[in-house]
Amino acid sequence: MSECKLDHSQEDVKSKYESQAAFLPEDMKPLFNQFFEKEHTQDLLNEVFHLLKKYDLATAEEQNERNNRLYLVVKNV
Repeated sequence: MSECKLDHSQEDVKSKYESQAAFLPEDMKPLFNQFFEKEHTQDLLNEVFHLLKKYDLATAEEQNERNNRLYLVVKNV
């Protein structure tokens, strides 16, 4: 994934999540609900945004890699 110099707000991340939720594993969705109940660092928001960005267009292998990282991030916050 390419580096982005933009900072993404929690609202940006939530909007991106909502646009990609249909493509994400079902068991990840409650974790995102918990994730959005808390405040997060800018770095974390940016990371989650970019993991979600164009998720639906990623290959199965890339989606699996992103899933692994998303699970690590949203479970441990």
